[in-house]
Amino acid sequence: MKARTLLALLFLVALVLCLTVPLLACMAFRFRRPWLPLGKWAVRTAARFLGVRVEVHGRENVIAGRAAVYMGNHSSILDGPLVVAHIPGRVRVIIKREAFRLPVVGMGMRFVGFVPVDRKGSEAGRAAIEKAVRTIRGTGDPFVIFPEGTRSFDGRLQRFRKGGFFLAAESGAPIVPVVVEGTHALMPRGAWFIKRGPVRITLLPAIPAAGTTPDTLPALVERVRGAIARELAKETP
Repeated sequence: MKARTLLALLFLVALVLCLTVPLLACMAFRFRRPWLPLGKWAVRTAARFLGVRVEVHGRENVIAGRAAVYMGNHSSILDGPLVVAHIPGRVRVIIKREAFRLPVVGMGMRFVGFVPVDRKGSEAGRAAIEKAVRTIRGTGDPFVIFPEGTRSFDGRLQRFRKGGFFLAAESGAPIVPVVVEGTHALMPRGAWFIKRGPVRITLLPAIPAAGTTPDTLPALVERVRGAIARELAKETP
């Protein structure tokens, strides 16, 4: 387990070092196109090194050619990279500001349009949502967000925060609930090494968010959370 984790880490570090100069050159010329596909490939390759076998179900629910907000449950640091790597298109993410401190990687995330958010203040959170709304309206790119706001300690679904729902409501983008199963067993919160095993990502049918008002927003939150909770409650065949 430790050897596989270290091998994957060495692969990613070597890749980052090799790509530093090309990234700086592309930033100078604002050439963003290859970087997100390359990042997705790196995640999938590292997962194979680690023995993490990802199955994706519900691909027919991917909304091709238009904006959507993919919302998933969050119980492991593996969730974000694996979900982004397996959703087609130029996917953006709202992610905690601390992640942008990673050398080179943080610079790359900012370059491809990931949106940092400071979870300590509501004003900062609101500014991040407004930036994401402008991005969706301007580019039509989908966003991934984990509405629990932080990883669950025990793998159970937590209360949902409303920020991502404001993003969907104000941009008019539908919400695609995403159910991630297996990552908590492979790398729970606080773990340093990744176990090998299966991960199941299920994309559920889209839920419209256009026309949502402050009065109807709580119902939208419960509808999305309920869809994810029901899928998590099912026994995996």
